[in-house]
Amino acid sequence: MKRFPQAHATHPQWRMAAAMVVAQLRAQMALPDHASQPSLGLLYITDHYAGEAEALLEWMSAELPEVTDWAGTVGVGVSASNVEYFDEPALSVMLCDLSPDQYRVFSGVAPLSASGRADGGEGFVAHTALVHADAGTPEVGELIAEMAERTGSGYLFGGLAGSRGPTVQFALGSAGTLSGHGAASGVFHGGLSGVAFGREVGIVSRVTQGAQPIAATHVVTESDGHLVIRLDGEPALDVLLRELEISLDHPEHAMLRLRHTLVGVTRPGPDGTPLATSEASHRRGAFGHEVIVRHIIGLDPVRRGVAIAELAPEGSRLAFCERHVQAARADLMRVCAEVREELEPEELLFGAGAAEVEAAPRPARAIAGAVYVSCAGRGGPHFGGPSAELQIVRHALGDVPLVGFFAGGEIAHHRLYGYTGVLTVFVREG
Repeated sequence: MKRFPQAHATHPQWRMAAAMVVAQLRAQMALPDHASQPSLGLLYITDHYAGEAEALLEWMSAELPEVTDWAGTVGVGVSASNVEYFDEPALSVMLCDLSPDQYRVFSGVAPLSASGRADGGEGFVAHTALVHADAGTPEVGELIAEMAERTGSGYLFGGLAGSRGPTVQFALGSAGTLSGHGAASGVFHGGLSGVAFGREVGIVSRVTQGAQPIAATHVVTESDGHLVIRLDGEPALDVLLRELEISLDHPEHAMLRLRHTLVGVTRPGPDGTPLATSEASHRRGAFGHEVIVRHIIGLDPVRRGVAIAELAPEGSRLAFCERHVQAARADLMRVCAEVREELEPEELLFGAGAAEVEAAPRPARAIAGAVYVSCAGRGGPHFGGPSAELQIVRHALGDVPLVGFFAGGEIAHHRLYGYTGVLTVFVREG
């Protein structure tokens, strides 16, 4: 596996932006350390180009005939190494140097079977998968969990398409479509699509949270659907008002604070007991990947409950939280450091001298490419400046090929997150 060619561009006309991208890709494909015959393309566009998605994919396929498979989607923004494009017409592309027998593109017309096999994929079994989904799809959270069960590892990464116009997904596979489904343009609306990877494709993936708990974590002792009624046996609304130091007698001040307050929920384990947040998460005052952050959607003064945008059955853990720029920066640097540590030789992590560490190959040489899916509410504006979030990733990982988009919800493990970033790198050996 060689370094993945990656390119990005912005222009009011998609043909001009696509031409610039292809020129960059061709130049990189001629370099000795880059893949010269990649077969899988990851394509992300901002919603300015969504109406021309079919024409854009057709043009890219014609200009890059060696790329036989395509996957991707639309976002309110797209990203590349060290840069992001928000509220402007842009596209970002990465070409993956993977053997065709190591992956399968899937969609509604070429689904991944329950056994992890894709149409036309004899001998292929999915181990992980990059997933793009439409937020308007009914029960999308359940479909994501079901998709995870179709992989050997149970691990997914990706996100919900984000668009102020048409919501599109790219899924064009050389393996074809199911019999009777007819020809497909490779552009889809609704449902799930993406790329499933075999066990041979090495990835390292981490979730970075964007919220920080305000106070202690509580156990949900009574709930009714989305309404949390009691926390640790105490009325949930009373707990919320106390921890935020607000009163409903002063509604203007209370509503201002409530609008900036979220909840972090951890579902109970299979045996019904609460899953404990990791000790490391407790020490740094942040959430681990087991926590799902959601909005508060209402208060019930009669039942003294708090309504949240997530089911929280009895036995769940819940903490009130808020989005915190410093915590988000620190947590993003943490996950990047964890990726570096996993890629570095063990002898460099334990007992190596400074000179040995400096002289050793850096992690950037072990990363063929990366995919970063971040919440549409993050990005430069949240991190303090244009492209600030991607600059943190670049500083931590080095100059690695990176592609991604800003999503309406992030997918990692087997669940749907919010206000997070999901960083996944493809590992090349040697």
